[in-house]
Amino acid sequence: MMLEIISANSLSPFRHGFFTRKGGASSGVYAGLNCGTGSTDQTEIVAINRARVSEAMGVAPSHLVGVHQVHSTDVVAISGPLADKPKADALVTATPGVALSVLTADCQPVLFADTQNGVIGAAHAGWRGALEGILERTVDAMEVLGGNRDTIAAVIGPAISQRAYEVGPEFFETFLAEDPQYARFFANGTGDRLHFDLPAFGLYRLRLAGVAAEWTRHCTYSDAARFYSFRRTTHDQEADYGRLISAIRL
Repeated sequence: MMLEIISANSLSPFRHGFFTRKGGASSGVYAGLNCGTGSTDQTEIVAINRARVSEAMGVAPSHLVGVHQVHSTDVVAISGPLADKPKADALVTATPGVALSVLTADCQPVLFADTQNGVIGAAHAGWRGALEGILERTVDAMEVLGGNRDTIAAVIGPAISQRAYEVGPEFFETFLAEDPQYARFFANGTGDRLHFDLPAFGLYRLRLAGVAAEWTRHCTYSDAARFYSFRRTTHDQEADYGRLISAIRL
């Protein structure tokens, strides 16, 4: 099966892609292109999947670079392959031939490109990272490398949509404590439950930072054939879940 790669015109001509689960070698609950080294999938199978992504990105597997994601606001500037994965949730570079990557399974994968100044970025933005500023920190780090927020484009890839993202009142209060205006990203659900619009919140934060931004409008939860989803796995009481990969290179 061929790999399925979702792209965006605003990130071109830089090679990039939000990879779906199609075209991978994994089986069982991981069936497809599981690129998560932190999953309990077979190590050699994950390596095969990642090699397929590397080939699609036109880089050696060692040049498909990622970080140990921990829902932080830490950003790493890189100039080549990493011997060890630092704990962080975003990467930036101005070095050609290196593919930046992030892994997700409901959280937002966000790819950044400044085509005029030759700087790229990739961020993993769950609700906590987005609320605490990982997206803005990524833009700041790109500017340190010579980028300009006026010419940076950001694209949010497949992520959990509002209709599938049910949360409790404590979650809602956490956002309101930061800014009462954040209430607009929530819709009423059953009883005291609410539904949070993670992609809309990500778009808001990016645009407030002065960056042109869009969402591919793919929901990870509602399309099991194409996407892995942590929340869907939890609801289905499965033992583990695969991780989607998103990548970009100069």
